[in-house]
Amino acid sequence: MSDVSEPAAPSARHAGSPFLAACRGAPHDTVPVWFMRQAGRALAEYRAIREQHTFEEVVHTPELAAEVTLQPVRRYGVDAAVLFSDIVTPLQAIGLGVTIQPGVGPVIDRPLRTAGDLDRLRRLDPEEDLGHVLDTVSLLVEELDVPLIGFAGAPFTLASYLIEGGPSRSYSRTKALMFTDELTWHRLLDRLASIVGASLSGQIARGAAAVQLFDSWAGALAPEDYERFVLPHSQRVLEQVGDLGVPRIHFGVDSGELLGLMASAGTEVVGVDWRTPLDHARARVPEGVGLQGNLEPAVCLGPFPQVAERARDVLRRAGGRPDHVFNLGHGVLPATDPGVLAELVELVHAEGRVNAPGGAQAATAAPPAAVRPGADRDPVTDPEVGP
Repeated sequence: MSDVSEPAAPSARHAGSPFLAACRGAPHDTVPVWFMRQAGRALAEYRAIREQHTFEEVVHTPELAAEVTLQPVRRYGVDAAVLFSDIVTPLQAIGLGVTIQPGVGPVIDRPLRTAGDLDRLRRLDPEEDLGHVLDTVSLLVEELDVPLIGFAGAPFTLASYLIEGGPSRSYSRTKALMFTDELTWHRLLDRLASIVGASLSGQIARGAAAVQLFDSWAGALAPEDYERFVLPHSQRVLEQVGDLGVPRIHFGVDSGELLGLMASAGTEVVGVDWRTPLDHARARVPEGVGLQGNLEPAVCLGPFPQVAERARDVLRRAGGRPDHVFNLGHGVLPATDPGVLAELVELVHAEGRVNAPGGAQAATAAPPAAVRPGADRDPVTDPEVGP
């Protein structure tokens, strides 16, 4: 799609977007909502596509990736779309031999564990190497009436996959390199920062209206280690896109003790997982940085009255501030009933009010809802891949 015309500035195309307003802490009326991993596994229409195509085929086919990105916007009425891709896609694009194995996740053919291995990390040319991803962005910019969120994996999380060779519980090889060969460690993360920054810049150039940097596994680190070994590289990524005019969101799992440091990397919004109450997170993040989150994803597996109660608690803890984006504390779980998510969006839109007296308003009672047995949902065994 080399003849793509220059997209209009996101600020012009989405001047009334509550999502973009919340990211910037600007005045608006209704709390915006979107869900991490909203594009995919819980939706029957996504599974129908996956019956015919592998995950990589979907990502590498702009028309399919755009369709999957659009599906939750149509189904849920969320205030933003998130690009359907994967955090390891840029690593695949530069030939590092990354495959996504069902039930496992990203697997690296030849892990990077020595200084000599760094020669395999070449520069990323987004238009040349990620043309299929950027063409997906262009298709979506033409189709969507809500902002598109681009994303990338942060240097530490990508490094953990490259060093471990796949998902890990202990990150022992990653930490061993970090603590025993600091020079090689920083050289590795510096090269990854360049790759990640180029990927995000390319998405923004094609029209992404916001970006999220996923440092999914940063919570495995003590704050002092995060500050020394990781923060400078995430900061460099966020600085690379800082002048491009779009809000930046910085998210990590189990990162409650890191929230202040993650905010200091240079971001408009910090994502909060479900382990840290939102009002506690507010106390850890400096004024001027917004919060995104943070309903426990597994709550959405239960009956809607319970979901509503917990969602109202999130809204209450957000305090009606203009710099809150409602989201889950991590991604949508595969077994989630899409109907629950659609009702959740309706609740947030109806009851999440910005700058209302006493904070976000919630009704004192909700009408009863039947427990959904989920009989029409097939078990989904896709790994925890993607953003």
